[in-house]
Amino acid sequence: MLAPVRTTDTPHGNRGRLLARVGAMTSGLERARQKMAAAGATDAAIDVFSHYYQQLGTAGGGYIREDSIEPLTDPPRLASVDIDPDVARDALARTAIIKLNGGLGTSMGLDGPKTLLPVRGRKTFLDILVAQVLRARERYDARLPLIFMNSFRTRQATLDHLERYDDLAVGDLPIDFLQGFEPKLTRDTLEPIAWPADPTLEWCPPGHGDIYTSLVGTGLLDRLVAAGFRYASIANGDNLGAGPNATLAGWFAQSGAPYAAEVCPRTPNDRKGGHLAIRRSDGRLILRDTAQTAPEELEYFTDEYRHPYFHANNLWVDLEALGRLMAERHNVLGLPLIRNEKTVDPADKTTPEVIQLETAMGAAIEVFPGAQAIAVERDRFLPVKTTNELMLVRSDAFALDGDARLLATTERLPAVSLDKRFYALLPDFEARVEFVPSLREARSLTVHGDWTFADTVTVVGDAVLPDEGEPRTVDAEVIGQQ
Repeated sequence: MLAPVRTTDTPHGNRGRLLARVGAMTSGLERARQKMAAAGATDAAIDVFSHYYQQLGTAGGGYIREDSIEPLTDPPRLASVDIDPDVARDALARTAIIKLNGGLGTSMGLDGPKTLLPVRGRKTFLDILVAQVLRARERYDARLPLIFMNSFRTRQATLDHLERYDDLAVGDLPIDFLQGFEPKLTRDTLEPIAWPADPTLEWCPPGHGDIYTSLVGTGLLDRLVAAGFRYASIANGDNLGAGPNATLAGWFAQSGAPYAAEVCPRTPNDRKGGHLAIRRSDGRLILRDTAQTAPEELEYFTDEYRHPYFHANNLWVDLEALGRLMAERHNVLGLPLIRNEKTVDPADKTTPEVIQLETAMGAAIEVFPGAQAIAVERDRFLPVKTTNELMLVRSDAFALDGDARLLATTERLPAVSLDKRFYALLPDFEARVEFVPSLREARSLTVHGDWTFADTVTVVGDAVLPDEGEPRTVDAEVIGQQ
């Protein structure tokens, strides 16, 4: 949030500073709007950006207090759902699969779509996602379009890779649509930043909460409805667990809900994940994340017994209901603002500091009257955010079944912790992990220091590689202790 005026200032000084700040913001917003219009942004995208820009000057921490919510403790469980197979099949036939594909994987040192990263042999995320959908089409005789929401940085590489799948498109529906874009703002002045060294870095996507605006602004929402599709299953492209599911589609259709979110049981390792709760003032489900939790209340947020489910970011949306709601709100859903502070070049921390205005798509649950949640098993939540998770999904702790689903081969997945100094970036990881160790018999693998896996290694029980102060190669066939 913008820094408040100091109380030690005179009244006239306060007023002068406030007027200056308001004037600067007015100028910054107008320049940002002009810049977006010149770049071809839709009117809807410009209006949404303006809505959030104006929130930058408001006071308050945006916290969701523990005494304002009730924990979500007893949602319906997918394992207990009994849906007629014909109902499930019909619902899936009216469902479109949408994958978020705007991420570059910069946290792992990537400069292209994360979904082009090989995860099982030579198969990338994209390859597996496509295989899941094509197999579901065969199994259920459903059109089941697969559509990617790309950013301007991921689009071309993604489309180039997908050219190998001649049968992917459904009718005249596109296989992708472009997420919106907005200018990065200078941290101090809130003006659109200029970066002649690489003008593309002047822009950023507005977070995945932009999906609703983009569906409308690109015309894709109307095209899907016109083609006979009623529902959308939306998930992150790096989550291989959220494949087509007829039972879930049938449950959602039968529920009559306009919107539903999948949640998973929390463990002590899931303390940072956002969770759903029930707002006491109106009984609506809301999403609360770490940034929306007051520091003194983090003990409640991280308590897996008090809040036993985390938000998986797998969503189900009634497309007709979305269209009506967007029209009623003039394309501005009013999701909570996320003020993301970065550098203009994310790969160079010495470049100027900027602010990116973002929203989370899961926060939309609070604006849909009658929205619901459903508890699913952990196999619906298999994201890859770090090289720790990449090692795990590449290992024998997982296997691909005939439906291209990534299934665990062990009852309890091991915890993997690799030294960030040597493994956080993909090139460093690839150089040191020449052979992915066997993890099927492991409880945990912790690596301190610079170790290279140059041959096949089996991890059993709990294994710790200590920091030896110099590069080492794992020379044992089996490591760990039962």
